[in-house]
Amino acid sequence: MKRRQKVKLAKNPSEEETKIIKEIKLKTENLNKNNITRTKAYLDFYKMHPEIHWAFLAHMVSRNGGWSMTDLKGELLTRLLSKKEKSSFFSFLERGNWLIFQDAFPQLLLYEESLKRNEPLFRLLSHFNVSVFIETIWDYYWESSNSSMLTIGLIINEQNYIENRVIQNQNYIKDVFSTLEFEIQDFLSFNQILFPYNDYGVTKLAGQTVNQFQSLHERIQLGKRLYAILFDKEVLKKVEEWAVAHPHMGSRKDYWPHIFNDVHEGIPGLKYQIKFTSCKLKPGARRIYSPKLHNAWKNVKHPEAEAGEWFDDFKVLDYLTGIDEPSIGNIEYDYCQTLEKLELAAFAKKIISILD
Repeated sequence: MKRRQKVKLAKNPSEEETKIIKEIKLKTENLNKNNITRTKAYLDFYKMHPEIHWAFLAHMVSRNGGWSMTDLKGELLTRLLSKKEKSSFFSFLERGNWLIFQDAFPQLLLYEESLKRNEPLFRLLSHFNVSVFIETIWDYYWESSNSSMLTIGLIINEQNYIENRVIQNQNYIKDVFSTLEFEIQDFLSFNQILFPYNDYGVTKLAGQTVNQFQSLHERIQLGKRLYAILFDKEVLKKVEEWAVAHPHMGSRKDYWPHIFNDVHEGIPGLKYQIKFTSCKLKPGARRIYSPKLHNAWKNVKHPEAEAGEWFDDFKVLDYLTGIDEPSIGNIEYDYCQTLEKLELAAFAKKIISILD
């Protein structure tokens, strides 16, 4: 890594290498249109290369990002946030989703190209402005085939990559993190990352609750815990089967169609009525509106990613150590509790009353 910090670009790429670079950039741009296209691209890649565990983890976390985006136009949060707040929250989620894809997907495609040629091409990663940290990790993976190390390395890289570009961005600090709504959302634990899977005909939820999202350390540790949960031998196959059988549309109807619908079943403007309790709808209650992404938000034209190398401290290597076994119990209970609290807030139309 020390040597690579002194070398910015691979020396004079050949004509063939230049063609590879252009093709990867074009394919990444075409697939980076919105959360739906990104999420599908991760899964398509994983199906071809299941040894790259991070691709499936990214697929499932990106699904959750899409659900959070459509929540902003769904039946509950739309009653609690202003138009400007919804737009700011979406911009924050979309920018992070876009940035991670444009940084990580060229890495995946270059790995695929390396397999075709049976030689590592990771020296070309510098042409995609990726960190020297992850370039080194890819070289190590090529020699070791250590999928776990590569996954953790990618988790570390992507969270550091968005730290200054999104989390410490002054606009998002002012418009998102400093808002009462974000603090309330954190209080409500409305930050569960869900991994749906079928178990004897019933859709269950594994996952974790996000805490202290602004902390880089906590986000990296969360990523490692989510990896351990998702790639548990009892969970992985079931989540894979669910993901393949349920194309990502952005609506929470994707996993709970008995609770959510992407068509509004109520009459707009009426006061919200409590209809969800003990993880199920009350008898005769209509489903909660959760729109598809393409009905909620238009595609965004992003400015180029901010330049800069994040890797400047070798202490980050400490994160490459093992993963503590996380508890995955009761995430469904926690999520149901979240929905009940949000319903109460929507019913009252004054979310602050929950804190009294």
